Amino acid sequence: MTWADLDNHLDQVPGTVSAYVGRLGAGPVWTRQPDATHYAASTMKVAVLAALHRAAEAGRLDLDAPVPVVNAFDSALPGAPRFSCAQDYDNDDEVWARVGDSAPLRWLAHRMIVRSSNLATNLVIGHVGLPAVAEVWALAGARHSVTGRGIEDFAARDADITNLVTAPDLAALLGALAVGAGRPGPLASPAGCAAMLDVLFAQEHREDLAAGLPAGTRIAHKNGWVRGVRHGAGVVFPDDAPPYAVVVCTTTDLADGGASGDGVGDDACQLIADVSARVWAARHEL
Repeated sequence: MTWADLDNHLDQVPGTVSAYVGRLGAGPVWTRQPDATHYAASTMKVAVLAALHRAAEAGRLDLDAPVPVVNAFDSALPGAPRFSCAQDYDNDDEVWARVGDSAPLRWLAHRMIVRSSNLATNLVIGHVGLPAVAEVWALAGARHSVTGRGIEDFAARDADITNLVTAPDLAALLGALAVGAGRPGPLASPAGCAAMLDVLFAQEHREDLAAGLPAGTRIAHKNGWVRGVRHGAGVVFPDDAPPYAVVVCTTTDLADGGASGDGVGDDACQLIADVSARVWAARHEL
């Protein structure tokens, strides 16, 4: 396989497919439509995770202190009424079972990533604030990505306040966490970055990038999906080659908006898994 072959293959896909592949700290080996912005879906939760750990390291939050689990949030649109999440649009009944009670921020952040809980995400954003998430993107070197609102903040969405990502920006964010686990970096201490990687390693939605890898391959990743959008962003740690970042962002009718959880997924998942498998096959040449 050549990267030109992969580009030609993806040219046949309806919609927009952008991608990034590269070894950590070495820049890209292959990019496709690197400046194309996509609706972020749940990939923005990685930046929220990093903002939370930064706040904890600065002493502004205690990750293990219980916080109220509520379902009412301030809109990013000034003057708009508070909004709430819909349980049938979420992926994690365990967080919903805590409504009216409390839970530690560390646990909420874990559910936000491994089950992609929207309710947990909005709770974490409520404690760290959107400016702190914007700071994470800036420190990672992101050029186009923005987290302008929480999940299901429809008043803000209708006012064109949105969440956007690009493939290189997601690679920069995940790469900063992976590199930062070994030496001091811009996002958090090595221990903090390692803790975040552990959460990303525990990802339970494995229908896209992970599905294209041999069983047991370590990948720290986050995906995102709504109807018409499916993304996979991760850092792969082969036993026989240096780690590499791989991100595939798709805005396409192939994405049906669901998360099957059965390791198969929709056609967009299978497309991302196919790219992941092709990159894995070329890992020694990256």
